[in-house]
Amino acid sequence: MTTRLRIHCAYLGTEYSGWAKQTRLTTIQGELEHALATVLRVSRKEISTIVAGRTDSGVHAIGQVAHAELADSVVLTPSALALLAKRVNGALRTDAIVVHSIDKAPEGFNARFSALARHYEYRLADRRAQKNPLKRDVTAVTAYDLDVAAMSDAAQALLGLHDFQAFCRPRAGATTIRTLQRFDWERDSEGVLVAQLSADAFCHSMIRSLVGSCVAVGRGTMTIPGVLAARTKGKRTSEWVTMPAKGLTLVSVTYPPDDELWGRAEGTRQRRGIPAD
Repeated sequence: MTTRLRIHCAYLGTEYSGWAKQTRLTTIQGELEHALATVLRVSRKEISTIVAGRTDSGVHAIGQVAHAELADSVVLTPSALALLAKRVNGALRTDAIVVHSIDKAPEGFNARFSALARHYEYRLADRRAQKNPLKRDVTAVTAYDLDVAAMSDAAQALLGLHDFQAFCRPRAGATTIRTLQRFDWERDSEGVLVAQLSADAFCHSMIRSLVGSCVAVGRGTMTIPGVLAARTKGKRTSEWVTMPAKGLTLVSVTYPPDDELWGRAEGTRQRRGIPAD
């Protein structure tokens, strides 16, 4: 019988080509699976991980969740499991990726399909913000002076269940229908613009494009009706800029109670749609 592990981890994505494994590129998934295989003394082919949010190149995480499927040949005693996170951190040989915990996954748990919501933060320093060199790796910069109130209004107007194809890079066979549950902006104590976004799921580059649309409104180069009209067209748009990856961080992932994990995963696998009026 295979063993499924639940992994909580964090990483600074600056030097990595995103989460997903890629040939001849250094990725979070590749490094994590290599460390797991090293500690468990198995081939990398015997380690397979699925993640809650497949972050793009340069995107960070402080609350990423993944599960690892171990082959039948891997035997993991309770005492070995208790030490596994510590040993994997040692095998990673970097402080840019940190494993917070590894435990046996509850029955029915799937890091991707069982999730109820992903929660992200985007940090953007405009001309008015005080630049902090200690946070430069996680903060995007713009030369403009942005109207945060207008950006907040634009963010609120985008909430709800919609086809977000205008904000997403297309992937063959993938739906772009999502429920945007939260999107708001505020300035922090240093004047940096900080957005909080939550959704049942996000498609490729969706958050950075959503942020870009708000920046266009904050600059005064687009109106909120203009952004909504672009969304309604249902095709990828170039009317605003997709913002840099460095400002984006996956903060956390929400899951249902353990007895609802399997049902949530089965429901998520069904293709999304927008109910007819």
